[in-house]
Amino acid sequence: MATTKESFSINGEQLIKKIKELLTEGNIRKITIYDKDGKEIMSFPLTIGVVGAVFAPILAAVGAMAALITECTITIEREVEVKE
Repeated sequence: MATTKESFSINGEQLIKKIKELLTEGNIRKITIYDKDGKEIMSFPLTIGVVGAVFAPILAAVGAMAALITECTITIEREVEVKE
């Protein structure tokens, strides 16, 4: 398995929706949120088998932060299969 990175620029209102969407994908290993100046605001690793109740505190923290920021960038680390 290899790890790739993707980044999305979004506004604070869309942040929770995007995080929920990413959490359901399953192949995400880490999510990092940066402010519009590129400063890391929050970072959390995701592990295989993490479900439901574990996401609640993450979403609560992201929701509180989303109310305070207008623009941010989400960077995700995703595991992908290497085809040889």
